[in-house]
Amino acid sequence: MRVDETELRRFGGDEMARRRAALLAIAAEAGVDSVLLYGANRSAGAVTWLTQWPVTREAAVVVSPGHRDVLFVSFFNHVPAATRLVRDAEVRYGGASAVVPALEVLRERGPAAPALGVVGPLPWQAYRRLEAAGVRVVDLNPTYTRLRMVKSEEELGALRTAARLTDASAEALRDRLVPGVTEHELVAAVEQAYLPLGGSNHIHYVSVTSMADPDRCVPSQWPTGRRVAEGDVVTFELSTAFVPDYPGQLLRTFTVGADPEPLYRELHDVAQEAFEAIAALLRPGVRAQELVDASSVVEDRGFTTVDDLVHGFGGGYLPPVLGTRSRTLEPVPDLELQAGMTLVVQPNVSTPDHLSGVQVGELLLVTDAGAERLHTFPHGLQRVC
Repeated sequence: MRVDETELRRFGGDEMARRRAALLAIAAEAGVDSVLLYGANRSAGAVTWLTQWPVTREAAVVVSPGHRDVLFVSFFNHVPAATRLVRDAEVRYGGASAVVPALEVLRERGPAAPALGVVGPLPWQAYRRLEAAGVRVVDLNPTYTRLRMVKSEEELGALRTAARLTDASAEALRDRLVPGVTEHELVAAVEQAYLPLGGSNHIHYVSVTSMADPDRCVPSQWPTGRRVAEGDVVTFELSTAFVPDYPGQLLRTFTVGADPEPLYRELHDVAQEAFEAIAALLRPGVRAQELVDASSVVEDRGFTTVDDLVHGFGGGYLPPVLGTRSRTLEPVPDLELQAGMTLVVQPNVSTPDHLSGVQVGELLLVTDAGAERLHTFPHGLQRVC
């Protein structure tokens, strides 16, 4: 594929202003004076959402009505890049702990004992500093998460581009898949598909096993030097991004040099049936429990799952996060779908002993007319070579 050089790598001013206004609105509802956003070790979350800085070592943002936002970035040599990327916040060096200078800004802005809304995984040591300074901390993470669940048109544009890049990654893996190639080489082909186009990796999980003597049911987070052979089954889960934190997601299964064994054909048929049943329900007003119920074919046919059945995605790993009835992750939330939500539907069906499994799934958009595909990579259990 080709990505137009004029396509958005950053979000525009109107989109960023919308986000800041939404954040200040939930802060006002919670009765807090300012908001501290925190991220570290490439766990970007709210910091990237508000500033477009993809957090490296550590970062903190102070947001207050009537004041300019201030972003503190750890590692002095990262400050120039952050200054170029960030549109509407002042960028400063964060020192050994970005929370310490952020606390000084909060003191300057007053009042003496403010109520502070916090978003992000704030470390215990940072929380104790705020507590010692007399700051009343209010957790805004649940309401912030709800802000992320329904996408704007600009966010959807970023996800559509990411879906195309993810499809190109899958095509590259398929084209490289021949007997003798290693899992490492398959991952290298995936990366080569998007790096020249300005894409970046979110995840690329790949696993290879023999259909006749399988020993794994789900893609691995780390590739190995195992070489592909005829009669193997290859499963993958790929997510490629163009704008940071907005990746696509695609899950598929290939067989190598042989038609699927009967077990793998049945596993895939069940997974595809569950996928289609869930996708058919993706419209506003449908409740999360209905999505779980639609997957009943998995257990009815004597199988189970290993990964999530459904999860929100795009701008974070978001609700609802659902499992099948044989592998319930947590109580099913009392959540109703809305137009503009993006969900990964991925019934990763496996045998109860978890030795055999398949991957089926992709990122879908909830619309008033039903599910909209963001990916174009074909469905089906494909034989390669």
